[in-house]
Amino acid sequence: MLVGMPGSGKSSIGRRLALRLGLPFLDADTEIEAAAGLPITEIFSRYGELHFRDGERRVITRLLAGPPVVLATGGGAFADDRTRAAIRRSGAISVWLRCRLPVLMRRVAGRDHRPMFLNADPAEVLQRLMTARHPLYAEADLVIQCSDESPDSTTRRVQEALEGWAPPARLPVTLGERSYDIVVGEGLLERAGALLAPVLPARRVVIVTDENVAPLHLPALRAGLEEAGFSTLAEIVVPAGEASKNFAVLQSVLEQMLGAGADRRTTVVALGGGVVGDLAGFAAAVALRGLPFVQVPTSLLAQVDSSVGGKTGINLSLGKNLVGAFHQPRIVLADMATLRTLPPRELRAGYGEVAKHGLLSGETLWRWCEANGPALVAGDAGCQGHAVLESCRLKSAVVAGDEREESAEGGRALLNLGHTFGHALESESGYGGLVLHGEAVGVGLGLAAALSARLGQCSQELPGRVISHLEACGMPARIRDLPRTYSTAALLGRMRKDKKVRDGALRFVLLRGPGEAFTAGDVPVAMVESLLRDEGAEA
Repeated sequence: MLVGMPGSGKSSIGRRLALRLGLPFLDADTEIEAAAGLPITEIFSRYGELHFRDGERRVITRLLAGPPVVLATGGGAFADDRTRAAIRRSGAISVWLRCRLPVLMRRVAGRDHRPMFLNADPAEVLQRLMTARHPLYAEADLVIQCSDESPDSTTRRVQEALEGWAPPARLPVTLGERSYDIVVGEGLLERAGALLAPVLPARRVVIVTDENVAPLHLPALRAGLEEAGFSTLAEIVVPAGEASKNFAVLQSVLEQMLGAGADRRTTVVALGGGVVGDLAGFAAAVALRGLPFVQVPTSLLAQVDSSVGGKTGINLSLGKNLVGAFHQPRIVLADMATLRTLPPRELRAGYGEVAKHGLLSGETLWRWCEANGPALVAGDAGCQGHAVLESCRLKSAVVAGDEREESAEGGRALLNLGHTFGHALESESGYGGLVLHGEAVGVGLGLAAALSARLGQCSQELPGRVISHLEACGMPARIRDLPRTYSTAALLGRMRKDKKVRDGALRFVLLRGPGEAFTAGDVPVAMVESLLRDEGAEA
């Protein structure tokens, strides 16, 4: 489906493209005139534009429901919200032929048969229409910059773009009226405005990011939003690292956000890793009693785990994520290209959550992790894409079944595999970056498997498999591998403050094997103490 301004070449390019693709060519305006038995100018003069747009939408919807075609539309068709939505639902590939004003002026000279140009200055009309329509055309799947080159040259570029185009993967998180998509692919930052516009109440945002991510990815996100006519009220940059998840930084974010004029139709966009997502999401949850929220995760850990599911929050000195809210995003944009900018340690740390999902999913994904984990942390883009998709597939299904972790047993709580130990290690390390969240979770996975084996719940070989795999991926796998010492008493004290504690009893997610996780609240404390000491904690 070709869209764009009058004079952009939709019909001439469309006819040539149809010949190249071996498809019929249809012109929406011609089809509308045939259906109405009237020229478009007369439809406008008799019935007005609203009547015309309604009929235009019905005709286009009918054409897109039929056999494959190349369809050229009138300049205003894609600018109509309901027509644009119908095109998206149809699955048609929309292509915006974007032209500069001087090119359009030369092409529309003498077009007095079009209603918009009757008794009007073409330059003024075109400029006004460009200002209004370009942000809407930007929602097209492909954007082709057009010039004074020959129609055949432009047609060839359109065909090449179509042949090379692969839509990003979409995974639904099904939560009734709070449902949303996880979008996974390359180049999503540059397309952010086009992807966000259909799911947000207004084209107005506040961006929250951190000082490491901002110089790398904020310019691309800003340009992607501007292309679709978004207004950015504030770009809030916080210090990088877990230490930013505190009340002081939260207050600063809220004051900057609201001071910039954010209202209830302003969306908070979290651009960064898990820390930024948790912090910005919690700010969105509490500002004005709830603002729309979008996750744009740029780390492996955030893409495979923390950006999905709506858990937001900050830390206290007593422990991790003890203050927070469930606040689902409107959409998650996981741009795989951002992973190429991660420091190796951050990439390895994010893999801790991938390994967790492998253990939760079953032997198929776990064996895939064992075979491909080292390549993934070495930068293999194919392995990274598979890990993100499979992790999100698992987590979205779990979240849909137990959004608020209310299941008496199992459910969303199983996603905390390794986290009771991991959060204790992370909290005791002080959130200063000495131990990253994913590193602590990795060590926690080994401890959870070892505890399961000691309880006779899994094979004695499983802990060794887990620990060996983490070591093969270059991650710390045992307490003694971490860069400081821990006392058993201090770690147990942290565990007793964990938000998963129920009626004063420690709760662990344990394993009978890959894909066979369960929660347990009757684990003898003496056995946990013994395990911690054996794995490197001091008495």
